Amino acid sequence: MKETLKIMDLHVEVEGKEIIRGLDLVIKEGEVHAIMGPNGSGKSSLSHTIMGHPNYRVTSGDIFFKGESILGLSTDERARMGIFLSFQYPVAISGVSLYSLLRRMWNKDSPLVERVDNLAKSLLLKEEILYRSINDGLSGGEKKKSEIIQMAVKDPEFIILDEIDSGLDIDSLMAVSEFIKSEKDRGKTFLLITHYRRILDHVEPDLVHVMVDGKIVKTGGKELVKELEKEGYRVFGGNNEKVSFAGRHL
Repeated sequence: MKETLKIMDLHVEVEGKEIIRGLDLVIKEGEVHAIMGPNGSGKSSLSHTIMGHPNYRVTSGDIFFKGESILGLSTDERARMGIFLSFQYPVAISGVSLYSLLRRMWNKDSPLVERVDNLAKSLLLKEEILYRSINDGLSGGEKKKSEIIQMAVKDPEFIILDEIDSGLDIDSLMAVSEFIKSEKDRGKTFLLITHYRRILDHVEPDLVHVMVDGKIVKTGGKELVKELEKEGYRVFGGNNEKVSFAGRHL
């Protein structure tokens, strides 16, 4: 399989403080990778760096997307190449409906209304939310499902989901998981950032990475999640935080 994303010895600073310290990562086409780690380990910072957030300054190393370095590209250029980031904390945009945004993103010949309606039903999202201001007054779970619909309409090749499972009830989690699996079957590539085992029970990742103190300290299969459940992050040099697997810290 071809490499979709390749990160080599990445070092990143924010306001003069190094937050990613020599990170290496390779994700091949059609794979699902999960990153887990204690709070403050740099997981979300990694996602913002991949997407090109201007506050995150790469001091050394490189990021390649389909064999091309993207460090010199702006966020919108990376998005047009086929990279998508679902935010950990989606913002509200007053005065712009979700459907209006989706209409601007749509570039297919098939009807948008039918596609969006089907997506909303499969994700258990109320139809009225499509015509309200983006994320305005929505619950955490509704915001995450709105992000998934935006992703589906944009139809990117590489998808970063930063704690997409946060705020989802059981039925919604299963619906989102089924959608991720269907997109993987279409050849999409995913990077899931999560604190929870529950989504990984539904979307079995090809590889799980443990990130501590700005670096990936261990990589393994789904059995690694069981090790984390038993020992927490302490065995990998992290703090004493136990892994949150059932919506609470153990």
